[in-house]
Amino acid sequence: MKFTFVTLFSNLIEGYFRDSILKRAIDKKLLEINYLNPRDFSTNKHFKVDDTAVGGGAGMVMNPQPLYDALSELKKQDESVHVIFLTPVAKPFRQNDAKRLATKTHVAFVSGRYEGIDERVIEDFADEVFSIGDYILTGGELASLVMCDAISRNIEGVLGNSDSLSVESFETPLLEAPSFSKPKDYRQNSVPKEYLKGNHSKIRSLKLALSECKTKFFRPEQFIKYNCTSAMGFLVKKTK
Repeated sequence: MKFTFVTLFSNLIEGYFRDSILKRAIDKKLLEINYLNPRDFSTNKHFKVDDTAVGGGAGMVMNPQPLYDALSELKKQDESVHVIFLTPVAKPFRQNDAKRLATKTHVAFVSGRYEGIDERVIEDFADEVFSIGDYILTGGELASLVMCDAISRNIEGVLGNSDSLSVESFETPLLEAPSFSKPKDYRQNSVPKEYLKGNHSKIRSLKLALSECKTKFFRPEQFIKYNCTSAMGFLVKKTK
């Protein structure tokens, strides 16, 4: 799968792919990472990419010409590219989005800077627009990396053990149960004894109970969703 980062600051992104799982995926040619700098397309003699906001307001806005020409060139090279803009004023990115986008062949992330991107470019080129949270970042590069990482993990072959995907948080309404490694005793603190007995049925029951506790405490809205889902499942079974 190919990812293209449309950004003024590719150096903020490049280092992330030099180590660990995503580097191995690139080496195995499961991932291809490219960069496109709108500044290279600027017709301004000083290669400016921003201007004052029409209608007033603080800060500068990325003006349309460099981005428009950069994305036009990208589309010319690959008509199938799925263009995503990162902005806080968009729908939240979720695990289901990561799984769905992992089926694409080419995804491009457009990272905004300054006070944002001229809306006309978004209207003309965006296939989707996402936010990674209700907070403001200096630019869209970090958000692009978050999405790229989440999507990449769902591409076949990227993870060493694809079975691990099925037990992660957000695959169901529940958060993932706590994990423990060896040694079983550390600083007078032991892992739950049930984990050590080898009874997989009881281990699953304990993990479910711990997941429920964790979800209820940290994500009560997810716990409500889980209860509703469980109730619906019970009703369906009862009517059969």
